[in-house]
Amino acid sequence: MAADSFVPKRIFLTKGVGVHRERLSAFEMALRDARIARYNLVNVSSIFPPHCELIEREEGLGRLTPGQVVFAVMSRLDTNEPSRLAAASIGVAIPKDPDQFGYLSEHHAYGQSERTAGDYAEDLAASMLATILGVPFDSDTAWDEQRAQWQVSGKIVRTTNITQTAEGPEDGKWVSVLAAAVLLP
Repeated sequence: MAADSFVPKRIFLTKGVGVHRERLSAFEMALRDARIARYNLVNVSSIFPPHCELIEREEGLGRLTPGQVVFAVMSRLDTNEPSRLAAASIGVAIPKDPDQFGYLSEHHAYGQSERTAGDYAEDLAASMLATILGVPFDSDTAWDEQRAQWQVSGKIVRTTNITQTAEGPEDGKWVSVLAAAVLLP
């Protein structure tokens, strides 16, 4: 088998939320909501491969078979504290040069809105990519200023995120939030 046969050619993003009295069952419900519970998921680190295409979830799911071993970058957070806000996010930064790899970032936090968590994850992925591309990066610069700088550099073509938030139920059940980037051959 060729070495590049393990390099993903497509990635799709998905998210889900689950609620249950048992923590593990809440996570299972989040996987079901994200529509990836029927696969054997293997957590991997955060590289967006060269020449990889970001596709729609439905197209990606159509390429999978129940029980298949599937690689994914996942972010997850659980709480059973009433009204506590949980957020899980995946950020994506894709370089303009298709021969260059990009980054996926995982972020999860309590008390962050969907926008705040999503912007943070996207910023994190873009900053990791910027540092290897030699694009100036200042962690003290505001998000909008950084984004403009990356766009002006012409080296980062796209950033995006997928984020799931939910509040802990008042009855003390567990809530699990999940965001994932699923890598396909």
